Amino acid sequence: MNQQISTPVTLIFGPFDPTGSDGLPADAITCAALGGHAISALTAITIQDSAKSESVLPCSAEQIDDQARCLLEDIPVQAIKVGALSSVESVSAVAQIAADYSQIPLVLHLGAQEIDTETGAEEEDEVDDLVGAVIELLVPQAHIVVIEARRLTQWITEEVMEASGHAGGAQALQAIGAQWVLITGVKQRPGHQANVLTGPESETIAWPSPLSPERTRDSGGLVATALASLLARGLSVPKAAEQACAHASQALLQSFQPGMGQMIARRIPIAP
Repeated sequence: MNQQISTPVTLIFGPFDPTGSDGLPADAITCAALGGHAISALTAITIQDSAKSESVLPCSAEQIDDQARCLLEDIPVQAIKVGALSSVESVSAVAQIAADYSQIPLVLHLGAQEIDTETGAEEEDEVDDLVGAVIELLVPQAHIVVIEARRLTQWITEEVMEASGHAGGAQALQAIGAQWVLITGVKQRPGHQANVLTGPESETIAWPSPLSPERTRDSGGLVATALASLLARGLSVPKAAEQACAHASQALLQSFQPGMGQMIARRIPIAP
């Protein structure tokens, strides 16, 4: 008789990217590469190629809620990762699930949101409302927030997110309620950047990060998924963040270009 091997499970909320460069297909590979298993609640389907997204077909809040609760009532989950959402209603649905399962660590990736292209709302206003809902409803519940440095700076500069008197971006997110903040792509001296983790006592840890190849997407989703999968294995936040950043760096350095658009990280890196 084969002995059953325990496999940590991560629940992923995110869109289906048909190119496999991001979203649920890519996240499933990342979890598998790190010894875990991904289950998922689909938030949207994107119509896109490797160069650009043509449209976003969102799932309703009810569909997202039904998917997640059906899974959570059946399968023990050790971590939750939330990626792109498409409407304020979907943010509310995910926030309620997170509140009901607050004992499970939540990794929140604050990346580009997949805006609902079926609505007639003005895109800029819709983006602001969506980001505002994520900041208000999900950041306070996040065990750790992952965000790219230039996006956080932009949000504070444009007052999409108020810094609340805090000079540092990480402290601004922690003031809202995030326990830990991992900022990727923090610029240092020319040609060098780092990923910087800030903890509950404002302690910081930084790891050098290689510059991403040109024409690659925001790597924050890759880092966030790796981080969630490693937390599911029981690692501490600093150790999980260190290993997640190392995994993402190796995957990015081995990026490939399958089409005429962006580079795609190799989520199961080839051994040297």
